[in-house]
Amino acid sequence: MKLAKMAVSAAALVAGLALAGAATAQEDCPRGDLDERFCDRDGDLIADIPTDPSQWLDPDTLIFAYTPVEDPAVYKEAWSDFLDYLEEKTGKKVQFFPVQSNAAQIEAMRSGRLHISGFNTGSNPLAVNCAGFRPFTIMAAEDGSFGYEMEIITYPGSGIEEVEDIRGKQLAFTSPTSNSGFKAPSAILKADFDMIPDRDFEAVFSGKHDNSILGVANKDYMAASVANSVMERMIKREVVKPGQIVSIYKSQTFPTTGYGVVYNLKPELQEQIKDAFFSFEWEGSSLQEEFEKNGEAQFIPMTYKEFWEVIRKIDAANGVSYACK
Repeated sequence: MKLAKMAVSAAALVAGLALAGAATAQEDCPRGDLDERFCDRDGDLIADIPTDPSQWLDPDTLIFAYTPVEDPAVYKEAWSDFLDYLEEKTGKKVQFFPVQSNAAQIEAMRSGRLHISGFNTGSNPLAVNCAGFRPFTIMAAEDGSFGYEMEIITYPGSGIEEVEDIRGKQLAFTSPTSNSGFKAPSAILKADFDMIPDRDFEAVFSGKHDNSILGVANKDYMAASVANSVMERMIKREVVKPGQIVSIYKSQTFPTTGYGVVYNLKPELQEQIKDAFFSFEWEGSSLQEEFEKNGEAQFIPMTYKEFWEVIRKIDAANGVSYACK
């Protein structure tokens, strides 16, 4: 009996110590809105790099993806010089991955199949919280200015001359994860114009910004909310003509695509990738040829905590949850 009691007491002690250890580990891993797989001990709102080297990724081939806003073939070519430079800096092969949707892009990083990426403004928070995305840079002009605006556009003769004219008509969004294609206009229409999708207008989804812009230009959509940076590049490439589009609303400036890496890449490799972004020579490159169309000329450092604060506020206003499925 005495031995049995001692055994029970020992078991209870072990269990108690295990629970205490689990509690200590839990307390040592604050995560805020991050998925339970990640920790954020420094409070910068992004996943920490694992402290255990056995958890680091060091792939022979690095997979890079650019946000799916337009024709992937255009951007495979636009990024070609940079990806060649990235191979030089890392000593690894780099492959361009043409994603078709924000959801597919986030899932690819979450599952370990995507290592370096540019996520659009609206999907950055989901990529950060659900996929362990660590953004550190955005594109900027020569003077350091950056960003884009959300514009609501229509076509000449549509009968829509101001935002209120959309009541009872159709408005095309891009996708639910897009800031300028859905989140920002939804918050602005509700707060400033008391207009809600399905109650005050018909909401449709085009899938991508270029689909919305072409849809308005070709009169398939009566109106659409889009990123004007995408629209400006399409106009300069003569995909659409300025006379086909009328802008009836322009928002404040938002941060543009955020670039970064998955949290568990080997730390030295993460530093090599960062160095590649900040030391890349734009002059005469395929990157300059495409992105100078809307004034971008360099990569500048940024922090998700500071630069994406306005986007997190828009998400909060829309009741968006960062819960990961």
